[in-house]
Amino acid sequence: MNTHTPIATAIFVLALSCTGCSWRTPAKGDASPAVRAEENNLVASKTPELIATPNPTPGWLGYTIERVNGSAGRTALSAHFQLVTAAWGHENAQMPNLVYMPEKKRLLMTIEYGPPTVRTVVIHSDDLGATWSERRWLHTNEQGKPDVGITAGLTYFGNGFLTTSPESGTRYFSRDYGMTWTETAPVPKGANGRDLYHWDPLLVDRDRSGQIVRLAETRWNETGARRDDAKSKYSQGYLWFSEDLGKSWGRETPVPAWHGVNEIALVRARNGDIVAACRTDNPVRFTGELDMYSGMGISISRDNGATWSDLNPLYEYGRHHPSLVVLPNGDIVMSYVVRIGYTDAKTGFPRFGIEAVISHDNGKTWDLDHKYILAHWTGKITGRNSWWGLSQTTSTVQLPDGALLTTFGTGFRNEPTQPLCKMDVGLVRWRVTDRPVNSDRAFRDSPYDSELRNTFDPKNSNPRSQIK
Repeated sequence: MNTHTPIATAIFVLALSCTGCSWRTPAKGDASPAVRAEENNLVASKTPELIATPNPTPGWLGYTIERVNGSAGRTALSAHFQLVTAAWGHENAQMPNLVYMPEKKRLLMTIEYGPPTVRTVVIHSDDLGATWSERRWLHTNEQGKPDVGITAGLTYFGNGFLTTSPESGTRYFSRDYGMTWTETAPVPKGANGRDLYHWDPLLVDRDRSGQIVRLAETRWNETGARRDDAKSKYSQGYLWFSEDLGKSWGRETPVPAWHGVNEIALVRARNGDIVAACRTDNPVRFTGELDMYSGMGISISRDNGATWSDLNPLYEYGRHHPSLVVLPNGDIVMSYVVRIGYTDAKTGFPRFGIEAVISHDNGKTWDLDHKYILAHWTGKITGRNSWWGLSQTTSTVQLPDGALLTTFGTGFRNEPTQPLCKMDVGLVRWRVTDRPVNSDRAFRDSPYDSELRNTFDPKNSNPRSQIK
């Protein structure tokens, strides 16, 4: 796994044999009030740090996230954390996608689950995440065996109507709030006959009456370029549209600004622009390294997707898998994973995390000096398999009361004695704060490929030591 590979290939290495798997076991949290941080064995007190444990406390836990305040330290903010897979016996569960369906006040999550082969399961919550339904396969064949995986891009259209799809073959639809997925449509190949890969939800455009008039989806494919060639890029991002709710798609368009870009998340800003958060190819200086070295940048369309701005790179490496939410005031919140760039722990083990940043100007600039640290943890493996502790995928939604839910994959419980990597699914309930911040711009004014921009100590409470 030393390159950025399609989902079906990349996840294959995470499959494992079933141990203690029961489809009668509910995936439930604790319906009682949140357990205090000092009374659980899963999260640290007063910091956003996860603690690996074989028997994690289930349900909502009292938790603390942090907002960086430039050179003035960090602000601790009350939040809640839940290990959604706490009762699943540390079986492999990864790549969570989350939507909120207001008609039923229901959360719905798809999770890629093994063993022995990774397939898609669906769970839902009718109490905003306090408890979760039993796992159920998204789809099964005539023999009752699961036959769909790996899916991505879970999207809610409204009135109980959803869609998700693997990278190729068949797109699946549900019209009963995710309970059944029997309606299908083909996923077309690209103009060159090759499959086009995807990762992120569809962009849903509506007319003034609320009717859906167009869907937009980003895809990507490999260019065939050598990965050690500084003058070429090995990925190309595409955009295609559907005017019949995803049943058919127009021909894909290669976006020039997305040369060197693969997974791309879209959101419609309050001013009408379309903002694309893009995962960038590994920098050439990291040739041969895992795709965890991919970076992240922003591209914007001001003409409804016809043309796109050049990429505004935010991080050269180590941050990607973004998820975008537009707040009622027009601010855009972007969550993302941190896989490379955190300093190692004093023990030499690597650290990983989940962060969020905000744009106050429709995606044009991002306040990197005042980012939110939603979670961080220290892996337990060094050497060839040190990546097993990784963060993976973020999916963020806003609830009616203004709270944000960010779910993500985490390998924080992986042990060096395991034969294969096994993932968990975490969930943070948090809020953007209106507390004032200072005017520091050291991070956002630094070059995107600088050490200052890309290297960060998640446990250092004195950021002045990082600002030189």
